[in-house]
Amino acid sequence: MTTSCQPPSISEPSREEQARALCLRLLTARSRTRAELLGQLAKRGYADDVSGRVLDRLAAVGLVDDVEFAEQWVASRRAKAGKSRRALAAELHTKGVDKDVITAVLGGIDAAAERDRAEELVRAKLRRETLSDEAKVSRRLVAMLARRGYSQNLACEVVLSELAAERERRCV
Repeated sequence: MTTSCQPPSISEPSREEQARALCLRLLTARSRTRAELLGQLAKRGYADDVSGRVLDRLAAVGLVDDVEFAEQWVASRRAKAGKSRRALAAELHTKGVDKDVITAVLGGIDAAAERDRAEELVRAKLRRETLSDEAKVSRRLVAMLARRGYSQNLACEVVLSELAAERERRCV
């Protein structure tokens, strides 16, 4: 009986190479935090030392940067989804971003900018609404802002002022 064996020139990739390949595949779809990548590696059974070396190397070449991730996340979610500071902080926290990084990134958003964004969102919704039942419209608008993380006080103030402005605009 003859037995066949693998040719000596073909070797299996090391666990570190496999972990690096996995991280690169994940980073191809979108940027990720170090904690997200660490979680994926742990889920697939990679040892902590292997994961640490791979993630340190990816961070050294600039592929994993939690500060840059947080800045991009905040810019995107504020522009597209209209999220408030509170909602953005919660999202970044679930992504594994450090509290100091979250504080630094969200430090550029002041109360005036938050109010301006809430007003933009309400104005955009009000253009498509009929004002036959203002109580119903105001409840919907306050709820929309609440889902995006705005405080109830701010949401009520913005909705009332924008409803008055829209009523005035439609009467003229």
